[in-house]
Amino acid sequence: MTTTEQGIKNVVLVHGAFADGSGWRGVYDNLTARGYRVSIVQNPLTSLEDDVAATMRVLDRQDGPTILVGHSWGGTVITEAGNHAAVAGLVYVSALAPDSGENTSKQYEGFAPTPNFVIDVADDGFGFLNHDTFKIGFAADASDADAAFLRDSQIPINMSAFATPVTHAAWKDKPTWAVIATEDQSFDQAMLNHMATRAGAEITYVSASHALFMTQSGVVSDVIHTAAQNAFAGVR
Repeated sequence: MTTTEQGIKNVVLVHGAFADGSGWRGVYDNLTARGYRVSIVQNPLTSLEDDVAATMRVLDRQDGPTILVGHSWGGTVITEAGNHAAVAGLVYVSALAPDSGENTSKQYEGFAPTPNFVIDVADDGFGFLNHDTFKIGFAADASDADAAFLRDSQIPINMSAFATPVTHAAWKDKPTWAVIATEDQSFDQAMLNHMATRAGAEITYVSASHALFMTQSGVVSDVIHTAAQNAFAGVR
């Protein structure tokens, strides 16, 4: 069945903190080859409100039902922006998924620390991932060259964004899928499983680092394709 026959041909990809949309290139190439219309959000990472607004602008440009995908911090963004009328389903890629009224920071409470994921916060409140621990903490399965490019092209995030609560979690109303990297050194596995299970997500596991949105683009694309084929049947 083609995407047109199924009715969902639009996909919007939302990157996380410390990254930009270029890491989605493999997913973009894979999905456009299958006939999808793929758009990539460039988050300013200045606040949750700003990132949601950036995502909403892209959603407003879609010409029909859309699968909204978020990696890492992008999960918090799609949890809010996913309430947009165009969104038919959500895909969380080793991503945060707060509940209504919760903020990002709360997701870490009660779970194991991730000592290789080190954020250096400047006096202005913006954080970069530490240069020396970047590869092991964020992109251990990437090549040295790719990990270095990700490290050196970081976009810092305003750390105050992690304290902003979600108003209404879109996963309460939209069918949801999740891809979880089993070798993720940025988020505790129990935390990722807790959030995805609470959201009622259909979970796919893949051996990968936190950078699975780039290093496992084939698996991520397959899950997005599954979401596009099945979102209407799973509307809550």
